[in-house]
Amino acid sequence: MPDLPAWLAALPLIGAGLWAWRRWHYPSFWLIAAFPLVALSVRASWRRVALGCGLTKKRQRWWFTTVPGLIASTGIVRVRRRFQRVAVDTKPLMWLPRPTRHGWRVTLHTLEGQTPGDYTDAAERLAHSWSVHAIRVSSPGPGRVVLSATMRDPLVTVNQLPPSTDLLKVTVGRLETGRPWMIDFRTVPHWLNAGATQSGKSNLANALIVGLAPQPVALVGIDLKGGVEFTPYAPRLSALATCREEAGRLLDDLVALMLDRMGVCRQAAARNIWQLPPALRPVPVVVLVDELAELYLMADKSEKDEIARTSTALLRVAQLGRAFGIYLFCCGQRIGSDLGPGVTALRAQCSGRICHRVNDPETATMTLDDLDPAALASARAIPAETPGVAIVASQDGQWYRARSFHVTEHTAEQATHTHAHLTPSWNEITTHLPEHAHA
Repeated sequence: MPDLPAWLAALPLIGAGLWAWRRWHYPSFWLIAAFPLVALSVRASWRRVALGCGLTKKRQRWWFTTVPGLIASTGIVRVRRRFQRVAVDTKPLMWLPRPTRHGWRVTLHTLEGQTPGDYTDAAERLAHSWSVHAIRVSSPGPGRVVLSATMRDPLVTVNQLPPSTDLLKVTVGRLETGRPWMIDFRTVPHWLNAGATQSGKSNLANALIVGLAPQPVALVGIDLKGGVEFTPYAPRLSALATCREEAGRLLDDLVALMLDRMGVCRQAAARNIWQLPPALRPVPVVVLVDELAELYLMADKSEKDEIARTSTALLRVAQLGRAFGIYLFCCGQRIGSDLGPGVTALRAQCSGRICHRVNDPETATMTLDDLDPAALASARAIPAETPGVAIVASQDGQWYRARSFHVTEHTAEQATHTHAHLTPSWNEITTHLPEHAHA
């Protein structure tokens, strides 16, 4: 039996080496070995893919043929002349694909009459054509679209919660692009976080508490489940309201605090607290609200005035609080327009939107419908077996699928005890307010 060639005998070793390389250091394997092949395949298949996805246009071209019947784009040519004008399927111009951490992206020049929406509609077909996990479409300018492909879902597993180094900024998870998911209250001051039970809504609040606990900020809780969610975190909370009556008094304090800081800024000719000298700058306040709907539910007409007063105070904080260092993070299982106009007005002030898996379409619509219909469709498609996955409206104006780090209640409780010494007293924060404001 003749001996095998040396290169053939080495194939198993080469295959094992490539498998080990991919297994133990995927980023370098992707950039050096896999991406060049993928880029060549994408460029080579672009004409067929664009034609199959309906992204080509018919254009008249002069075509030279030496054999009748050679051109089949508009049927068999049965004329004798060799130089003729025919209709040809023209594909959008594609630039060279560029690698990303979890895939690749490429810029296209749109054809006449096309909009980015045409590519968004074809995104799922493009993903299947190239056998990738997902295709996202964005438009950096007129006449151009960017296709961002994700080879595999980066949200299957996420890393541990990293420490937060910047004031009022917390990395709470990972975006579908592979980049960190950050909640930055300095950039986006107010957030609306919707999600059903076991969807990851409370887990996200835990991650936020762990990230904010070591920072020089005041945390205030409004827990309308009777305090069962936030009471374990009381060592790091400057104030905690556990019913609507207490919430109303706390919100009145926040409105008075906001007006007091407004006067300080006016006297110092500052537009916000961040323009004040460090010696005069008050401590930022982050208000965590759980079960938002409980603020608006009315058992009988006798509660109408109390609900209106509480709703108005919360809305005033949302409208004016940013400049004076008061930020909102509102959570709820059910957020719908049937709760009244106060919820709709509050939503308009919350530019940060997070929608986990929800039980009713109305909550997803209330959270995301004024942003992008595609975001709404993605939120409704979140499966129950992926807790922590959510649709996020980011500070760059785009929406993303994201997943928060898994942070247990024990971890959050431990963080609040560890950093309890950083908790400012609510009496100290409101020391300049009129007596009736926090009586």
